[in-house]
Amino acid sequence: MSTTPDLTQATWVKSTHSNGDGGDCIEWAPAHAAATGVIPVRDSKDPQGPALAFPTHAWNAFIGAVKSGAFPADAG
Repeated sequence: MSTTPDLTQATWVKSTHSNGDGGDCIEWAPAHAAATGVIPVRDSKDPQGPALAFPTHAWNAFIGAVKSGAFPADAG
């Protein structure tokens, strides 16, 4: 049994927070997430590249941390 999700038929949607100049873009597959409880995320500039898959609870915790400022933009 494979633990790698089959995303070959996934419909990807670009994040509404991605900028419009072609950079800093992520995509996710909401239908896959709804069907499986796993949130797949990938770099829109490399659609044939790897995707990360997060359990819904982990993704929600990450988004909550981002919204609360736990990852300041100038931290790098």
